[in-house]
Amino acid sequence: MILVRPLRPDDRDWVRDRVAERWGSPTVVAHGVVYEPSSLPGLVAEDDGSPVGLLTFIVEGDECEIVTIDAFEEGRGVGATLIDSVKGLGHERLWLITTNDNSRAQRFYERVGFRLVGVHQGAVERSRELKPEIPLVSADGTPIRDELEYEFRPRMRPSV
Repeated sequence: MILVRPLRPDDRDWVRDRVAERWGSPTVVAHGVVYEPSSLPGLVAEDDGSPVGLLTFIVEGDECEIVTIDAFEEGRGVGATLIDSVKGLGHERLWLITTNDNSRAQRFYERVGFRLVGVHQGAVERSRELKPEIPLVSADGTPIRDELEYEFRPRMRPSV
C-alpha cells in the first residue's frame, strides 16, 4: 500500500540526490526560474517505509506549482497518488510545466485531470542559459524546445 507523507528536514539530502540523479543536477529550471527542490515543501510516497515517489511544490497565494514529480516504480499508481495528495491540499489552482518532448507526462497529466493551458515556444532554449545540462534532444531524438503549462482547478461546489 502506498502512503504519502510530507517531506521532513532529514529528507533534504535524499531529495537533492534523487533530483540530481533524475533531473541531471540538483536544480530544476521552469519558466525562467531556478528551483532547488531540496529546499521546497514536498511529499514522499512510500511503500512499507521505502520511498517510491517524490513531489515538490511551491505555494504562492492560492496557487500551488508542482516543481518536480517522480515515480521511482512506474505503473503502480505512485504518480497519481502523489497528485491526489497535492490536490487534497486545497489550492484554487495547481499547475506545472513539462516539455514538448515528454508525451508520456502529457498523457499522465491529462489522465489525472490537468488541462493544457499554454505553450511557451522557445522557453527551454532560454532555460538552458540557466541550466546548461538540459539536453537538446530527448532519448528518442525529439528536439526539446518548448514548455507546456498544465493546470488543475477544482470544481466549484454549488452553495447551499
